[in-house]
Amino acid sequence: MRSPIVGLLAVLALVVAACIGGTSSPSAPASIAPTASTAATSAPSLSAAPVSLTIFGAASLEGALDKAKAAYETANPGTTINVSTDSSSALETKIEQGAPADVFLSADTANPKKLVDKGLAAGDAVPFAGNKLTVIVPTANPGGVSTPADLAKAGLKVIAAGDDVPITKYAGQLVAHLAKESGYPADFVAGYTANVVSKEDNVKAVVGKIELGEGDAGIVYVTDAKASTKVKAVEVPDSANVPATYAGVVVKASPNADAATAFLSWLAGPDGQAILAGFGFLPPS
Repeated sequence: MRSPIVGLLAVLALVVAACIGGTSSPSAPASIAPTASTAATSAPSLSAAPVSLTIFGAASLEGALDKAKAAYETANPGTTINVSTDSSSALETKIEQGAPADVFLSADTANPKKLVDKGLAAGDAVPFAGNKLTVIVPTANPGGVSTPADLAKAGLKVIAAGDDVPITKYAGQLVAHLAKESGYPADFVAGYTANVVSKEDNVKAVVGKIELGEGDAGIVYVTDAKASTKVKAVEVPDSANVPATYAGVVVKASPNADAATAFLSWLAGPDGQAILAGFGFLPPS
């Protein structure tokens, strides 16, 4: 018969062996804290910092820029577009005086060139749109305007824009061209000039006065006539019409020059051109 002591010793031997085996067996690998480089690699990349761009645009671009703003912000999350419109000459002056703007979009090439020549633009001006001129009258047409020749008719009230506004320069060229057309009176230029009863801050203000019936006629861009349901357009002969070229620049003082350049390039590119065309703008000449 087996002694109890012998059995106890056997059990103790087994316990000791198990302890020794547990000590010598490899332990489960401890979790390793990620190094700085490992953490940087595994962490999700941060999105680009938000950018806010202020766009100074010609008054005639107002509707198109509202749509361009929505399209660009959708395509570029984190970018916010703020649009301010007025006459190109007024906006150019504001930039000269230090008003914060990232991009200047003008209804001509002369005002952007002023900024370029004065060292206030980052790079050359970029043409991005074209336009033509037309004559507008209130829908009731109280002045009885049927052709542009009627702009010189005695007693007609013509609404114009200020002398420095681009539409005024284009309108002056148009009137000079019309005076050479067959059937126009010899004193057409003088008659038109005598009929101007007010000079507004920008082309949108000209449209507004015609809409309200405060004038009988005005010369505006084709796009302005298309945008209003309260005026009628009186077509101008192609032989006399004046092509308008719109150009833009990135303002040198912009704190977001790269983002501003990207927006101007987008506007001059296929996506921007499609939006502008929807409002009646032409490709830049």
